Amino acid sequence: MIYDFCVLITCFNHEQRLIRSLQSIHYHSKGYFVLIVDDGSDIPLSQTRLIEQLPDPPEIVILRSPTNGGITRALNEGLTYLNGTHDEGLTYEKYAARYIARLDCGDLCMKERFTNQVEFLDRHPDIDLLGTCCIFKDFSSGDSYRYLAPPDHDRIMRQMHFKNVFIHPTVMWRASVTRRLPAYPDTYPHAEDYAYFFEMLQQGRAAILKDFLVISEINPKGISISFRRQQLKSRIDVVRKYGHNRLYGIMGELRLRLWMLVPAAWALKIKKWILFVKPIQHPS
Repeated sequence: MIYDFCVLITCFNHEQRLIRSLQSIHYHSKGYFVLIVDDGSDIPLSQTRLIEQLPDPPEIVILRSPTNGGITRALNEGLTYLNGTHDEGLTYEKYAARYIARLDCGDLCMKERFTNQVEFLDRHPDIDLLGTCCIFKDFSSGDSYRYLAPPDHDRIMRQMHFKNVFIHPTVMWRASVTRRLPAYPDTYPHAEDYAYFFEMLQQGRAAILKDFLVISEINPKGISISFRRQQLKSRIDVVRKYGHNRLYGIMGELRLRLWMLVPAAWALKIKKWILFVKPIQHPS
């Protein structure tokens, strides 16, 4: 059986946040499956425990790594499974899907997210990569802000020189892309998604839905804050490698270098000051 899509999630010691994210997925359970890469959690994830928390559970596949290797390695474990290239000695049951979607532990999906993305990709066979607008939210304080992104390919390409316009847990792409690009690059620490999506754009087209279909958690201990300086350096390297417009590339690198001068706490305050909106209700 080929499912409409697979939701690829990595998890390290965040089972309750994982359950919250899985509970926010709305789609008929026979139309998708969930692929979870347990990146060496102290207490291994249990398929039984997860299914007990879901009213209409889909098929769930858990890949268990014996040690914590970081998100890039974990994501590539998932892509290896989806490409059918795991070692023959492994006994994971195999599932396939037309599209691959990303979600992070703790992030929430609006009810219509996956229906809208599948329908859009079905209607637009020329589009390989599809994101959505999203809401960033601090669940402890209730503060939130809306993230807007350019909807069409040409504007996406221009803005990719300045930042990764795709918020990782909002994206869905054609599974056929992973046969051309079987792994996230591992040479851009904490910016592997930026490089991977930029590489997709070298060979295909992209779009971003204007709807706010994901609530992405603002996590003070998350990668974007904890490793912010290294991530910005990696983004500069990504722009240098994949940028196709010299002027935009120079401007994008300058912007990133200026952001490196701004402390992480102030950077978040600036974003909130520009984009702050009233607290958003969780999807039911």
